[in-house]
Amino acid sequence: MSATEKLGDARAHGPLTLSLALAALAAGSVWILLATPVSHALAHGNATNGYDVVRMVLVYATLPRLAMALLCGAGLAAAGAILQQVLLNPLASPTTLGVDAGARLALALATLFTPSLLGFGRDAVALFGSAASTVLVFALVRRTFSAISIVLAGLVVSLYCGALSAMLILVKDRYLASLFIWGSGSLSQQSWEPTIALAWRLAIIAIPLAFLVRPLTLMELGDESARSLGISVERLRFLAIAIAVVLSALVTSAVGVIGFIGLVAPILARLSGARRFGERLLWSSLIGALLLLLTDATLQNLAGFSSEFLPTGAVTALLASPLVLLLLPKLKTATRPPLQISPRVGFAMPRSLAVTVAFAAFAILVALAIFAGRSSTGTWQLFPSNGWADVFAWRLPRTAAAAAAGALLGTAGLILQRLTNNEMASPEVLGVSAGAIFAVAVSLFVFGNVKTVQEGIASAIGGFAVLALILLLGRRSGFAPERVLLAGIALSALIDAIVGVLSAAGDPRAVLLLGWMSGSTNGTAAATAIQAGLGAAVLVAASLLFFRWLTILPLGGAQARALGVPLGHSRFMLLLLAAVMTAAATPIIGPLTFVGLMAPHIVLVTGIRRVLPALLCTAAAGAGVMVLADWIARTIAFPLQLPTGLVAAMVGAPFLMVLLSRRGTAYAT
Repeated sequence: MSATEKLGDARAHGPLTLSLALAALAAGSVWILLATPVSHALAHGNATNGYDVVRMVLVYATLPRLAMALLCGAGLAAAGAILQQVLLNPLASPTTLGVDAGARLALALATLFTPSLLGFGRDAVALFGSAASTVLVFALVRRTFSAISIVLAGLVVSLYCGALSAMLILVKDRYLASLFIWGSGSLSQQSWEPTIALAWRLAIIAIPLAFLVRPLTLMELGDESARSLGISVERLRFLAIAIAVVLSALVTSAVGVIGFIGLVAPILARLSGARRFGERLLWSSLIGALLLLLTDATLQNLAGFSSEFLPTGAVTALLASPLVLLLLPKLKTATRPPLQISPRVGFAMPRSLAVTVAFAAFAILVALAIFAGRSSTGTWQLFPSNGWADVFAWRLPRTAAAAAAGALLGTAGLILQRLTNNEMASPEVLGVSAGAIFAVAVSLFVFGNVKTVQEGIASAIGGFAVLALILLLGRRSGFAPERVLLAGIALSALIDAIVGVLSAAGDPRAVLLLGWMSGSTNGTAAATAIQAGLGAAVLVAASLLFFRWLTILPLGGAQARALGVPLGHSRFMLLLLAAVMTAAATPIIGPLTFVGLMAPHIVLVTGIRRVLPALLCTAAAGAGVMVLADWIARTIAFPLQLPTGLVAAMVGAPFLMVLLSRRGTAYAT
């Protein structure tokens, strides 16, 4: 047998081997779970007197829950495989289009303002929220239904809905505590009705999906090639996304958010050797079902009757993330086409003028943040009539710190998007933010309420520890961008799962953790602001030195080598720079680095093409978004101080929505 045949045989049997291994582990865990109650039911099957608690729990709780795990895992995995295919992005998942974020926001709004709607069923409210968020995504990209524009619109809607629901949870945490558990995914069942209802709904959706498998396979050839074969790419993409959204929305409305399965199952199928879309769809569904079944059965064995307080969605990442890291060396990397601006859209503006306008707008926002505000009585005033020195000493440090953090995150986001050719890449994908969250969570749950300085130290240690691990994992591949991204996602999911379990346990310190995660510049000291400003100036200036690498690397590895770019060294330096920027900004505004995703796209949509002016304008855009967010957080609900990090998402996302809706897409298809 030739080497090529052996390689093909290994690829063919890889998904089967992984599925059999997961099936064996799941079967063993299910046997341990069911052995005692099944033996009891068989021994007392003819008993007619009394109330058999063990049998009732087995028939109406345990078995429906296991069946629900299989259905949800298969549905989410199929949705993820479809989205990764049609959006041409290995990082796409059901959460990309804001399905879960829309459902969470709908439940929060209904609980607070119209609780009577919950009488129709929680799943009905969640399904409506998912549908509304998806309709908004489609409305934003109605002019150009390209893969990149859909991804961007989905991320914007997801960020906005997520920020708004998190804001509501912070303000009304007593009423929305149950969203912690729902948001982490809970498979607990009390009857067979939800399982049966989900089963027949998924079966109906599978019928049209079967007819789309072959056309979706042809999309791997590219949009133009698919059109030459007579395929309506836009219509096919719309139908496929609609099916994926319905699949994930039905699962989300039934059991909450278990989005990681939709991301990791297709990745595991691809890493294990499934190449064609039909194979990935089949094996992804099977792997997702078995993985979720294994997770839930193991969780019930370990936790017993208290497992209802440990959401399966959060725990899933504890098993799935190590699998991704284990199979990561087998990933066959591919070069994605560089992000480009369509010549039909964007503002025709000279580079020097674009940079001037960007920094002028930033200066206006800084002046607004410092000079405009509210008095002690709550009235608006432009220049305080008295106590100006005190007001200036309070406003200037937090404004400067917010601007520095925004510039750092915006620049880091642009570096990662150029380095990886991936419009979804952002600072949090590196895992640095997740490491910071984990370190602060440990500090809170071990030492209680810690001080600001201790939080900053803990977040820095956690962030750099995760960075070191990611760089270690990516060293053998020469820091291939796709492998680094997947390693960062896997580690982030693993850490987020641990934090999710802690948050879902009902500990009041979870609210303190959520408050820190939301980001706040309130009480920023002058020394901190000076350090942040100097750090931002130095790091942003350092990024300008790498503009040649950032221009050439998106062309692909072979072209970059031909032009004299040292791949391993350049990737390492750029990843390290982006991570240091993220770590420097995290203690200031927390780990919600939304601006790192939005700022590069805001600049890209406005038509700025070249790397050097894009770096400067992205730094200015990130700083401007954060300054505006800090001013709104300080004044809109005076005397309350809203979280700056969440307000940044609520400010930047609508602005990006307007640009998308008015100009269609700024990306070449």
